Amino acid sequence: MSRAAGQREDVFRAIADPNRRRMLDLLVSGDAPARKIAAQFEMTFAAVSQHLKVLRDAGLVARRSEGRARIYRLTPTRLREVEEWTATYRKFWVGRLRRLGQYLDDGK
Repeated sequence: MSRAAGQREDVFRAIADPNRRRMLDLLVSGDAPARKIAAQFEMTFAAVSQHLKVLRDAGLVARRSEGRARIYRLTPTRLREVEEWTATYRKFWVGRLRRLGQYLDDGK
């Protein structure tokens, strides 16, 4: 498997988990310390930390230190891969829905 394919799988694997998608959603509004992110979940801090590591390894978030705090920032550039992949299917569904609408209109 090529490096590019491996990176792509990492992004898809990272966003496959609903908890990680929610973490990304939280970071859309701005940088946040790990403790603040963890407070939004009913799981241990260690579990949240593991999820954040998966996101970081996939290049979806960046981390910096401020004293003892670890601050996370969304780095959404890698999500472009997901958008490009889903664009094909979006075109498919738009066409299908258009034909369904025409079929329903013709049946009236």
